[in-house]
Amino acid sequence: MTLNMLPVDLKFPTVRPRRLRASQLIRDLVAETTVKLSDLMYPIFVKEGISSPEEIESMPGQYRWPLNDSLINFVDRLVSSGLRYFLMFGIPERKDSIGTEAFSSDGVVQRALRLLRETFSSNIVLATDVCLCQYTDHGHCGILREINGKIVIDNDETLRIYAKIALSHAEAGADIVAPSGMMDGQVKAIREALDSSGYSDVLIMSYSVKYASSFYGPFREAADSAPRFGDRRSHQMDYRNAHEAIREVMLDLSEGADIVMVKPALAYLDVIKLVKTCFPYVPLAAYNVSGEYSMVKAAARQGWIDERQLILEILTAIKRAGADIIITYHAVDAINLIPA
Repeated sequence: MTLNMLPVDLKFPTVRPRRLRASQLIRDLVAETTVKLSDLMYPIFVKEGISSPEEIESMPGQYRWPLNDSLINFVDRLVSSGLRYFLMFGIPERKDSIGTEAFSSDGVVQRALRLLRETFSSNIVLATDVCLCQYTDHGHCGILREINGKIVIDNDETLRIYAKIALSHAEAGADIVAPSGMMDGQVKAIREALDSSGYSDVLIMSYSVKYASSFYGPFREAADSAPRFGDRRSHQMDYRNAHEAIREVMLDLSEGADIVMVKPALAYLDVIKLVKTCFPYVPLAAYNVSGEYSMVKAAARQGWIDERQLILEILTAIKRAGADIIITYHAVDAINLIPA
C-alpha cells in the first residue's frame, strides 16, 4: 500500500501512537502478534547405550535422553505444562555406510516412539527427523557413490532409504515424518511409501527450505552428525538465494508435503516472510536452530542480555515473519513466559 492509496484521514493522523503503549494491559490488547505454547515444537535427542541424561555441552540446558523413565518423566513434565509437540532425533550405538539403524524396527527412534506412544497415547504429537547423517559412518545425508573419481550422494538410492525410514517411523507411532536431507524427490518417495502401506494419514513436514548454514554447529555435536569429509552444499541451499525457496516449496507441495519448513529461522526471517506471502494457505514451520539457541545461552551466561525477554522477542519475530509452527530449543524456557 502506498501513501496515495490511503484514505485522506489516515495520511496525517492526529492519533498519538504512544497512547496505545501506555501500559502492559493496553499493549497486550492491541498486540498484532502473540506466541502461544501451541505454536511451539520441541526437539528431543534420544540416544542408545546410556542410562541417564547427558547434558549437551554446546547447548546448555539440552540433553541426550535414554530410553527409560528419565525420558518419560521429562516429557510428562512438559505435557503437564502445556507443551505437546515434539520432534525426535536419534543417536544410535552402531553406524554403517548406509545407515541401517535408521530404518531398523528396533532403532532408537522407533523404540522411543513406541515408549512415548504407549505412555501418552494421543495426548502428544510426535514428529520424527528422516535423514541419514546421524546413522552413517561418514556423516553424510545419503548413500555415497564414486563417479569418475569423485564421491557423490546417490540421490535415487537415498530416496529408497528415506522411504524405509519414514515407513518404520509411521509403524512405530509417528504422527509426522520430517525429511531433512534435501534430496530431490524425497517427499514423493515418502508419500508413496506411506500411502501404499496404509499410512496415508501420517503427515509430511518437509525441510523444504534448508540452507547450508554455520548455525548448525552445536546440533552436529549433539547428534554426532558432522560429515567426516566435505560438506553439504551440493544439496542444502545457498544462503545467498531467497527466491529459490519458492521453487523448493512448490516442488514439495506438488509431491505431497503437508507442512513446509524454513531452516534456520533468525537469519532467514525474510525467507519465512516470502514463503508465507506466496503460500498463505500452507502451514509453515521455522526451525530456530541450535546455533541461534546457543548464542542466546552464551550471552546470558555472560550477563550481556536479558535472556527471558530476548527469548520472547526471538519467538515473536519468527511468528511475526509468518511461521505457524516454531521448532525451538527455547520451548522449555518458554513454558513460564507465554500462555498455553
